[in-house]
Amino acid sequence: QVQLAEFGGGSVQAGGSLRLACQAPGRTFSSVAMGWFRQAPGKEREFVAEITRGGNSYYVDAVKGRFTISRDNAQNTVHLQMNSLKPEDTAVYYCAIRTGLKYDYWGQGTQVTVSS
Repeated sequence: QVQLAEFGGGSVQAGGSLRLACQAPGRTFSSVAMGWFRQAPGKEREFVAEITRGGNSYYVDAVKGRFTISRDNAQNTVHLQMNSLKPEDTAVYYCAIRTGLKYDYWGQGTQVTVSS
């Protein structure tokens, strides 16, 4: 069982920034894609960003230009830098590992609250 640990959630005013971190165990971290998802109250979980093992990144349109995903393979850590936060970014944010075509392992989530 792979356990992911997320850090960095909190409360911030609109326009502010937060930096999320997710640490994944194991020696194969550099060989997997890592992603961030979020789930707002009453809504389904949605894709936010992914970084492949080769370092290519992808974002949902709603966060392009505001969020940046990065990875540190030496530390087995993936970050999500979130700038210019909006109230609609309020959600529980999850990190996940993709070993094949789908995400196999998930963290417990960290709450991000943006007030107007």
